[in-house]
Amino acid sequence: MKKTIIKNATIVNEERVFEGDVLIEGEYIKKIGEDITDAHAVIIDANGKILMPGIIDDQVHFREPGLTHKGNIATESRAAIAGGVTTFIEQPNTNPQTVTIEKLEEKMEIGKQTAYANYSFMFGGTNDNLEELKRLDKNACAGVKLFLGSSTGNMLVDNEAVIERIFSNTEMVISAHCEDETTIKNNLEKYKAEFGNDIPIKYHPIIRSADACYLSSSKAIALARKTNARLHVFHVSTAKETELFRNDIPLEEKRITAEVCTHHLWFSDADYNEKGTFIKWNPAVKTAKDREALWEALLDNRIDVLATDHAPHTLEEKQNIYTNAPSGGPLVQHTLAALMEKQKEGKISLEKLIQKMCHNPAILFNIAKRGFVREGYYADLVLVDPVTNWTVNKNNILYKCGWSPFEGTTFSTKVTHTFVNGNLAYHNGAFSKERNVKRLTFNRD
Repeated sequence: MKKTIIKNATIVNEERVFEGDVLIEGEYIKKIGEDITDAHAVIIDANGKILMPGIIDDQVHFREPGLTHKGNIATESRAAIAGGVTTFIEQPNTNPQTVTIEKLEEKMEIGKQTAYANYSFMFGGTNDNLEELKRLDKNACAGVKLFLGSSTGNMLVDNEAVIERIFSNTEMVISAHCEDETTIKNNLEKYKAEFGNDIPIKYHPIIRSADACYLSSSKAIALARKTNARLHVFHVSTAKETELFRNDIPLEEKRITAEVCTHHLWFSDADYNEKGTFIKWNPAVKTAKDREALWEALLDNRIDVLATDHAPHTLEEKQNIYTNAPSGGPLVQHTLAALMEKQKEGKISLEKLIQKMCHNPAILFNIAKRGFVREGYYADLVLVDPVTNWTVNKNNILYKCGWSPFEGTTFSTKVTHTFVNGNLAYHNGAFSKERNVKRLTFNRD
């Protein structure tokens, strides 16, 4: 059995920072301690490096099947492990959509054959697939995804009676994209009347407004309380929405949870002039005041998870005029580096960052044996050099789409090693020829 000892690392795990060694035996973490020795082990000297659990990204769009000119499971998960993401949960708005058990299993097979990271998928809820949802085993996948505001793909669930039936008929976590469609349509028509289709990008957060977000998320939360559904609100983007969530009970006891994404913590509406449609997301990047409130809610545990909403489009697509440019952008390769800049600025501690990106997704989705540096857990581990400067450019971007909203940004930390189930999958720019990835399993009674 293959053995590796990571020696002299600064281990960050479960609100502790300590110096130590980790012995990997096969796929698992065998021992955590000091001065671990084994004559048969490969030694990696991690002196000066940070050792953390692999990131679990609970919201990515890898575009396969049907939209693979933008990206696919292989290309995007390869970029992910270079960024320290060892597990991804992919969304159902592909072509065909993941709205039947058959299509879900087809995507699982693609993951098995081509992914570079551990994988699971969301099952998409629609206005007419409730019976299929009832047949879905609660351990089959990460959860159920509802688009309560339209986004990429035509999966809008707009029938409130249907939403209530879905909320009442599954024990799984229901992750929701919350934006009020009527509000958005009315705002869009107003600006179309003034500008035609070439609306200046600065109006995006006014069209997809804070009110549109709050109206939808508050209604979803009220319905979840009524039905006792397990609701997870994706990509919270406004100050007002943060007031909807609580922090007076542990995550394990929460029935309503929230996620924030890297772009809403990094950019603000002041960046539209420079970045244009390259930072066009749904929900929109909003004001600096909203951004600050998101940070506060993340730090005080009203927001539970930090993810990417990685959603690549081609350069040609993103360079269209406002109404034709799709929303979304690629983030999995750069999100850890970006957030560690914020850690260095004193915005967030390393322990809190790892809680939100590694521990909490595992807890929230009941993922088995991942998300922590623990003996007996899968060896999904990341080593980070905290003092290496590098600049994002076309030559080092790994996304199939070939661009990043961080192009030109210089980061001062870099992932050097990524282990996936004990396999050194990525090391200083090189990828292992071996793939040892697994479909996620869950601890759900």
